[in-house]
Amino acid sequence: MTMQTSSLAPAERAVRLLGGDLTERSLRQHLEGLSGVDAVGLEQRAAGLATRSIKTSSKAWALDRIIELIDLTTLEGADTPGKVRSLVAKALTPDASDPTTPRVAAVCVYGDMVPAAVEALGAAHGDPDDGLVSVAAVATAFPSGRASLAVKLADTRDAVAAGADEIDMVIDRGAFLAGDYGTVFEQIVAVKEACRRADGSYASLKVILETGELTTYDNVRRASWLAILAGGDFIKTSTGKVSPAATLPVTLLMLEVVRDWHRLTGEYVGVKPAGGIRASKDAVRYLVTVAETVGEQWLQPHLFRFGASSLLNDVLLQRQKLRTGHYSGPDYVTID
Repeated sequence: MTMQTSSLAPAERAVRLLGGDLTERSLRQHLEGLSGVDAVGLEQRAAGLATRSIKTSSKAWALDRIIELIDLTTLEGADTPGKVRSLVAKALTPDASDPTTPRVAAVCVYGDMVPAAVEALGAAHGDPDDGLVSVAAVATAFPSGRASLAVKLADTRDAVAAGADEIDMVIDRGAFLAGDYGTVFEQIVAVKEACRRADGSYASLKVILETGELTTYDNVRRASWLAILAGGDFIKTSTGKVSPAATLPVTLLMLEVVRDWHRLTGEYVGVKPAGGIRASKDAVRYLVTVAETVGEQWLQPHLFRFGASSLLNDVLLQRQKLRTGHYSGPDYVTID
């Protein structure tokens, strides 16, 4: 069958792992040869990690680190340049009453809002690991992914040309669930190439799996490996538009995949849980899970992010409680 034997677009990682004869057959054999996920064991590990507590002396560090790992997000049809400018102002100065509050990693917007975000950030626009705030843009017919490849690539190129530092793409879940891994692979490869800037550098590519639609842990593992083999810089759980979005067991499974990839190749791939993480206590559980699964070196903006809109508010309230001993009133944080 053509689907099984046709050659795939070259991707450096896939060629190195699967060999020069990169075909749909070899890709399928690799993905379907992955060991099955022990669902009970995975959920038990996640539940155990969720019970871990951190010392009071470490809580301040954890709250600041959560802020530094947030992609502050607005992805609504009613978004306006003014709303994006307000989001950027909050990203740069999360707590005007406390200048020691760190900045977030990035603001995440629709592609047509990228110019407004870039302009509002001005000189503060750049690499989050240097203390600057990146601009992330969702692309490829987000959130459904239901568009032609030409449209998806144009969507990506427009966002990169407008100044996006990072692209959050969605995979074709329909193709994946139909077993058409080659189509999903080749689309990721093509989008990665569309992330190339005029100077030859690349915008970082986050590949959204939409795990709530993949239905099984085995599918999440296969999709994670597929996204990495095709060149993704991050694997991301969700669009935030489908329930369930991020969950601790799914994030743990994806962290195990990037850990295994690092052990195999020495390369680092990031993970981004997104959607439904609203409380500081939940975010702390994710920090613990990262540290225990892949190590604290992953707790950096280029390797781990939270996709969130309301999480920052709760972190600021908890941070203020640590600093003053009491919570402020409802006007302490802005309404998103």
